[in-house]
Amino acid sequence: MSDKVSVAVLVENTAVGPGIIAEHGLAYWIQHGDRSILFDTGQGNALVGNAWRLGIRLEDAGAVVLSHGHYDHTGGLPDALRGDRPVDLFLHPAALERKFACDAAGSARDVGIPYASKQAAEKKSVHPQWTEEPTPITERLTATGPVPRVTEFEDTGGAFFLDQSCTNPDDLIDDQSLFFESREGVVILLGCAHSGVVNTMRYVRELTGGRPIHAVLGGMHLVQASPERLAETIEEFKRLEVPLIAPCHCTGDAAVAAFRAAFPDRCAACHVTSRFDFDL
Repeated sequence: MSDKVSVAVLVENTAVGPGIIAEHGLAYWIQHGDRSILFDTGQGNALVGNAWRLGIRLEDAGAVVLSHGHYDHTGGLPDALRGDRPVDLFLHPAALERKFACDAAGSARDVGIPYASKQAAEKKSVHPQWTEEPTPITERLTATGPVPRVTEFEDTGGAFFLDQSCTNPDDLIDDQSLFFESREGVVILLGCAHSGVVNTMRYVRELTGGRPIHAVLGGMHLVQASPERLAETIEEFKRLEVPLIAPCHCTGDAAVAAFRAAFPDRCAACHVTSRFDFDL
């Protein structure tokens, strides 16, 4: 088994390279030795082409993990689960519920898992693994399951509901992240961190016995965050002295700029074709 974990970004809002497509969404390809794991799948328009151009065979993934049930993380599931090979699909049951986002005028937009993705998840060759608690994906990689909400300044990051009339709020209990221990500390991979990135970091620290965090990569859903929330979040990263920070996707341009200003030597780009290698 390799003594390294590699994380490649397959889908993200920004992309670099000839023929590489950007898409509002997120997907990572995680490689550890002969084990391949796909974490999220984007909307479904960029996954296959980007994987092909990067020399990645989606059919090599023995496991697929969903961070939560929004369309921009689950839309590529039919391609990720193509064929009749056995695949473990790790997700919280609430990821399959209908989900809506409502604007200030009260208009609802369906942001849940697409019908085709839900059908793909129900194939006989797909083995659902329900992540209602911290769940091992491999001997190294773990899904947090639902993240306890302990901070006062964090919320789900938007007006999310379980019904089209926008009366039943969606707390997004299905939100989860992945983590593993590297030689230099714990690495956290975020989908959207609807539970709050600070809540997520604190929970992972609890699960790992207070081990230092070496890297936090992914979406932090700070695109609508107040200045106070953003300041509190950056302060927590300072307190934990996280050496590698790669905010992307739903973090938002203003928040990414604030991170770069606060941590000019610690922030890394996180676009399609970005790759991160961690020694174990």
